Amino acid sequence: MLTTVYSNSRVDDETRRGLIFQGQVFVYSASPASSELIAFAQEMIAEAFGPLDPETAQFDMPVEEYTRLLADLKPAFIHHPRCRELLPAVFEDFGYDLAKTYYDVPRLRTSTSDDYLTSGISYAYHPHRDCWYSAPFSQINWWIPVYEVARENVMAFHPRYFDNPVRNGSGRYDYAVWSSVDRPNAPKHIYSDTREQPKPEESIELEPQVRIVPEPGGVIMFSGAQLHSTVPNTSGRTRFSIDFRTVHIDDVRARRGAPNVDASCLGTTLRDFRRATDLDGMPEELALAFESEARTLAHQDG
Repeated sequence: MLTTVYSNSRVDDETRRGLIFQGQVFVYSASPASSELIAFAQEMIAEAFGPLDPETAQFDMPVEEYTRLLADLKPAFIHHPRCRELLPAVFEDFGYDLAKTYYDVPRLRTSTSDDYLTSGISYAYHPHRDCWYSAPFSQINWWIPVYEVARENVMAFHPRYFDNPVRNGSGRYDYAVWSSVDRPNAPKHIYSDTREQPKPEESIELEPQVRIVPEPGGVIMFSGAQLHSTVPNTSGRTRFSIDFRTVHIDDVRARRGAPNVDASCLGTTLRDFRRATDLDGMPEELALAFESEARTLAHQDG
């Protein structure tokens, strides 16, 4: 379970990954490359919001207009060539081997204040593990705030559940359906979100919880199997953050990762990952093997 948060640790990456797979969390100050990444994000955000302060613009815009703005801004950031240049530099800053590092696209996230927009394109995540969403157990999550954040608008870890199962709806989740149907429809869900997403199906004790408040450009690294949630934003400011995920190819091949205590979803996100050196995709045989293992597990659970 989560017992330790490492701050600016100097351990090597293999040791760090092993500790993350045991449920520990690593936090780092902003690096030169992560500072460049958030500066680029701030430029795109400022251009999109024009004269409005992006952190308070929600109070000056109808929610429908705000949703349309994000529907343009977020994919523009995800697919911008500058992100493909900056992310490998971020990995190098934190001691990653680029030839063995695969990553998915960097997503620009928003958490608006006072329940202004909590569904669809600005979804407020209930307690969940990424592994309920077909993520590999060797996945490491990165979370980087774009502006100053506070304890009232970050995310929370729920440490008692790292190695304790939670009854959940992952058995009804199929990543192929999510990718082709549900994810593209996110901007349509303004007032509520009816998409099938794995949620706890039992009462969750939110306390004790751990909230980490990094500086802008600071990095949190944690396991995709860590139970975490979006904190109800009561700060009066919209939180902007960047997150993405990495896997080390040796971990994927060796099935090295966090334990699976309760996930039974179908499919795999492995095909979303690209090698940091040349953007080559994950070897297909690995994706097929993980899909086969997921089907077997789902059949056993069913």
